[in-house]
Amino acid sequence: MTSGNNSSNEKVLQYETFINEVLKRDLQSVLEQRDGVYEKIAQYLQLKNTIKSIQEADSKELKTDVDIGCHFYVQAHVPDTSKIYVAVGYGFFVEFTHSEALKFIEKKLNQLTEYTEVLTKDAAKIKANIRMVLEGLRELQSLKDLPETSRREVF
Repeated sequence: MTSGNNSSNEKVLQYETFINEVLKRDLQSVLEQRDGVYEKIAQYLQLKNTIKSIQEADSKELKTDVDIGCHFYVQAHVPDTSKIYVAVGYGFFVEFTHSEALKFIEKKLNQLTEYTEVLTKDAAKIKANIRMVLEGLRELQSLKDLPETSRREVF
């Protein structure tokens, strides 16, 4: 009887270890990735609003504050607002007209939104796996509480 308890205790420990060391870590990673993508979406939306504001103001030049890092700002003067540089990834910037930049931003927003949907589905799958393993743990616990004769009938 004690060997059965030991083996079920070992299985419970294995399941708990799998949940804590694999599934929860994977879930945390996916959720952090998704949060990062949401942050990029917010930045692109902010850029889109800025471009529209520049277009509405119909101003040829602009004075603005620029964050040079760690929330330190310098005042900048932009003599020609007809073109804008947009970070496209990997440290590269591309010069766009306002309409080109808005088209790029829309495409980028669509890509990022699709990626958040994929990450959300991945997180849901991991959560389902966690629930499944927890249900297995509950079953092991309930079998452990059964009398020896009942356990033999189950197996």
